[in-house]
Amino acid sequence: MTLHYSLDEVVPYINWTYFFHAWGMTAQPQTDCDQLKAEACLRLRQHASHYHTHALFTLYNAHSDGDDIVVEQTTDSDGLARSTSIPCLRQQQQGTEHLCLADYIAPKTDTAATPHPTPYTQIGLFATTADSGMEHDFDDDPYEKMMMQLLADRLAEATAERLHEQVRKQYWGYARGEILAMDDMLCERWQGLRPAVGYPSLPDTSINFILDRLLDYSQIGICLTESGAMRPHASVSGLMIAHPEARYFTVGKIGQDQLHDYARRRGFSTEKARKFLSANL
Repeated sequence: MTLHYSLDEVVPYINWTYFFHAWGMTAQPQTDCDQLKAEACLRLRQHASHYHTHALFTLYNAHSDGDDIVVEQTTDSDGLARSTSIPCLRQQQQGTEHLCLADYIAPKTDTAATPHPTPYTQIGLFATTADSGMEHDFDDDPYEKMMMQLLADRLAEATAERLHEQVRKQYWGYARGEILAMDDMLCERWQGLRPAVGYPSLPDTSINFILDRLLDYSQIGICLTESGAMRPHASVSGLMIAHPEARYFTVGKIGQDQLHDYARRRGFSTEKARKFLSANL
């Protein structure tokens, strides 16, 4: 599913706290933050007819296999079912709960007995982005360039927030009766998780190569670097998990044993896996 949004639709979903943080203004007087926000909102109104944001979303049946999430793809024309594994990492440090994202997806032994998929035998995959012009159309003015780049970042995140709301209440529909104020939504008081690639519970950016094969990022103008980073920079990708007990966590440091196991599951050499997980070693 490909979706396109006007700026007017996604601006209400912006979390301005992160915008102020990017400007280094978290400790500044409120009046300064209000003035900066007013400037930003003026830019958004001025450019509302020129730029849009975009999203991809697909809902798949899935099951867990150890620390892997196995995405079950639609049967191909040759009659054979396909599956793709998304290897995840587990907390390993003493004092953690040893959580892993795969814990929130039912194992295959449970899914086989379920005639109809439930929220815990399915997974959502998504990507969002802002028009690349927001990053490149203001090169002649350093201040405007920084303002528009940071707004593009916020708009990509806001689009993920808007998409996730639609997924919960409409496209997946596991929380159709949800009623949340915007502040509650931005504080992530909704059911489930939306872990993004490159963030603490899913730190390996090379997972983007897997999601790209399943979603085809090019449909909304996203391409990947050799390290799995997305271009435009104002892009977000990740998973949507519906389990009511799912919550965010940080994988943190992992041992050499998990590094070797993860490399095996990714089909990488240990040295290649080490490159992608350097911050976790």
